[in-house]
Formats: sequence, C-alpha cells, structure tokens
Amino acid sequence: MFENPCVRCIIAVAKWFPVIFISAVVGWSYYAYVVELCILEVKSGVERGFYLFFFHIFFILFVWSYWQTIFTNSDVVPLKFKLSPQQVSQLDSTTTSKDYESGKRLLDAFGKDLPVATRGFNGDLRYCDKCKIIKPDRCHHCSVCERCILKMDHHCPWVNNCVCFNNYKFFILFLGYAMAYCLYISLTDLQYFIKFWQDKLSGDGGGKFHILFLFFVSTMFAVSVLTLLSYHCYLVFSNQSTLESHRPPVFTGGPDKNGFNLGRYQNFREIFGDKPALWFIPIFTSKGDGMEFPATSVRNLLKADRNGHNGRVNESFTRSHGSGLSFPVRTVDDDRDDLLQRPFNWNQVPAFPAMPSVRVENEQNLI
Repeated sequence: MFENPCVRCIIAVAKWFPVIFISAVVGWSYYAYVVELCILEVKSGVERGFYLFFFHIFFILFVWSYWQTIFTNSDVVPLKFKLSPQQVSQLDSTTTSKDYESGKRLLDAFGKDLPVATRGFNGDLRYCDKCKIIKPDRCHHCSVCERCILKMDHHCPWVNNCVCFNNYKFFILFLGYAMAYCLYISLTDLQYFIKFWQDKLSGDGGGKFHILFLFFVSTMFAVSVLTLLSYHCYLVFSNQSTLESHRPPVFTGGPDKNGFNLGRYQNFREIFGDKPALWFIPIFTSKGDGMEFPATSVRNLLKADRNGHNGRVNESFTRSHGSGLSFPVRTVDDDRDDLLQRPFNWNQVPAFPAMPSVRVENEQNLI
C-alpha cells in the first residue's frame, strides 16, 4: 500500500501539518503581540519601543533556529561503510542458511578497517539490511526518513525531520529560543491580561480576546517547551542521544551509558563548538564528522585489543569478579529486524584471565 505513489505523496504532504500548525501559531502570536498589544493597546511610546525591540530579537532567533532545524538534513553515510553487492550477497546467504557465526565473521572482515567502536547484540557489528551499510557509531536507521541517520537523536514530527548530528545544535537553540520567546510574551502581556479581567482594556472585543489568548497560549507553550529543553540539556551535558538514554550503546565490553561522556564542558563543546561567540547563533559549529567520537574507557579498550582480537574483546561474556566465572550477556540492538528470530547461544566456556585495566582519557573531566 505504501509503495503506491499517490499514497506516498499524501503521506509526504501530511507530514508537514505539524510544521504548518506551529508556523500558524507563531504567525498569529506575531500579529497579536505587535498589532493588538503593542500598537493598539500600549499607550507609552517608550514602553512600546522596549517591548518591540526585544520581541523581534527573540522572534528572529526563534524562527531562524526553527528554519535551520527543519531544513538541515543529515549527511549521507560515506560509501566506505556501504557493502558491495557481492558482500551483501555473501551476508544474505548466511542469513538464509541461519549460519549466524559465519555472518558475524563476514561482518568483522568487511568492517575491520572502519572506525567503528559500538556493537549490536551478541557483539557483532551493527548492520542495516535496508541501506546495506555497516552503521557508524551512533548511527540509526529512521523508518520515517527511510535511511540511516548520523548520530540520530529522534525523528521529530514538529520539524518534519530527524534531529541528528547536523542539526542537533539548531534543535537545542530552537527549544531555548522558543521558551524565551513564549516567556517574554507571557511576562510582558501579564499586566494587560490582568486588565482584561478588570475590564480596563481600551480595545474592542476582538482585540481584548487576542490579548487574553496570547497570555494563555504563550504560558502553556513555555511550560511545555521548558520540560523538553530541560531533558535535552541533560542529554547534552551527559553526551547522550534520546535513543541512547533509553538503550545505552553497546561496546566490546558491554553496554555503557557513559561510553561517550567526556565531562560536562567537553560534552557541551562537542555540540556547540570551540567559539563561544557562535554558541547561541544558529550556525553549524559542532565538532567532528558525525561518524567518529572521542569515546572514553571502552573505546580505549577497543583500540588496545584490536590487533589481537580483531576489535572484539569478550563480546559475548562478562567477567564475574566475585567467583572468577564468566557469564553470557544478552544485549539487544533496536535496529535489527531479526530480533525475535535470531537464536542466542548460551554456551558455557572456561573462565578467561582477568583483562588488563584501561586508563581513561580526560579522567579529570568525567564528573
């Protein structure tokens, strides 16, 4: 059904409805504040000028950030991560024959020279059977965009786009300026909201209700956006995405929710860049390429053992420090379609010697 061009066209148009709704609300708020409040209701020229000056600063930054979030798409995953038709055929043959161990070995061979640290469940490289690529770190397949997205956070219907590496800074600024915009309107409209209930407004009935609803709508949106902004501030300072906060990334040593955490300040700079003057301007300044990230202890462990273990260190087992025994670990990757079909091997193996400790880079920043 969804392969029908007409149906796909209708769905594509429908995806823009949330954006159109937000744009309509913002357009109405501009008219209600500038015309109905400032021009027709505010009597003092100084007060009117003050209100309009700061209002337009917040308005421009808010709309600019929103525009950037909507129309900045994720970069395409480089060709070096894409498997050739011959490699895809080899991998598909192991899936058809349910020879999963051979499939894991093939993935390891195909991705041995790729800068990839994260793994899927059972320790194999993360592979997208829709895009036919070995996924870079923090990359996920978006079923709405129908492609793999670099450092995907989530797909946001309010911007009709994936929030990802390329526009995450814009998304944070959009939330911040949206809250500032709504809060500014709410505070400056408060005295006239009170006058409405005291029947002291000079405008007609229509203008009065514009001022009334302007306060209600701006306050409601400010509270809603504040909740979302607070959550994403936590994600920024802990260097997590929304997906990673629900399911930690899996490394060769197992799941680690702090696997990319460099400390609050370094995490902030990874998103906003090294130039403070541009931190709060909707211009791209994020560090990196969206494929390689300066991970901490787990990444160091991978690099230290890559030559001897082909990048896979005890991927299916974790050590029990209390008894010296090793027990299997089941880890799950959301992106695998064969999640419920693939069998798990719970084979008992002899305990292996304790792994060497790894020194963490930027240890002083991990606060």
